[in-house]
Amino acid sequence: MTQASSPRDAIASDQRLRITEVFYSIQGESRPSGFPTVFVRLTGCPLRCVYCDTEYAFYGGDWFSLDDVVTRVDGFGARYVCVTGGEPLAQANCRALLVLLCDAGYEVSLETAGALDIANIDPRVSIVMDIKTPASGESARNRLENLPLLRAEDQLKFVICNRDDYHWSCEFVRTHDLLESCCVLFSPAQGSLEPKDLAEWILADRLPVRFQVQLHKYLWGDAPGH
Repeated sequence: MTQASSPRDAIASDQRLRITEVFYSIQGESRPSGFPTVFVRLTGCPLRCVYCDTEYAFYGGDWFSLDDVVTRVDGFGARYVCVTGGEPLAQANCRALLVLLCDAGYEVSLETAGALDIANIDPRVSIVMDIKTPASGESARNRLENLPLLRAEDQLKFVICNRDDYHWSCEFVRTHDLLESCCVLFSPAQGSLEPKDLAEWILADRLPVRFQVQLHKYLWGDAPGH
């Protein structure tokens, strides 16, 4: 009897990814915030957000086979894995890596800027997708076709730089009825907006979004590898 193929059956052993770093740290954002996590940072990004804190991942990196990446992740003995960038979906083999990590039993999240198609991502993966605000300089790149693909286990993140960004984000959430589809995160852009100000605006408006700060930055600043 011919067995049905699995997503892994289509993954060639010689598939590769360009990787900037694989490191073990504390997850500073999203639902697993605070948990020890292995981060796989893929190289390259088509966006240039004004507040980007990982510009070192735009270029360079080293080539790894998918199996080598999983082996490196295994070495840390963690439960959570976050595939990030750069923009991980800019590399075609990112989806294959997500399948392998899920098959290995990890709780996997994907951080994406929201400018590229999120269709056909392994459903075991929790997607953390950005909506770029006007102050980011990249709001024209938001791919609105992604919004109907988000599920309750996914998360939508707004990095907010100022009061105008906040009002724009609130209107975006209302217009697209996002609170009914997934968890919505509002995060202050470090160096542009005081966290206390954003928290007070959310409370004043009784807005049912999740406020977050980048915990890792309070611990290690912008140092790579954290």
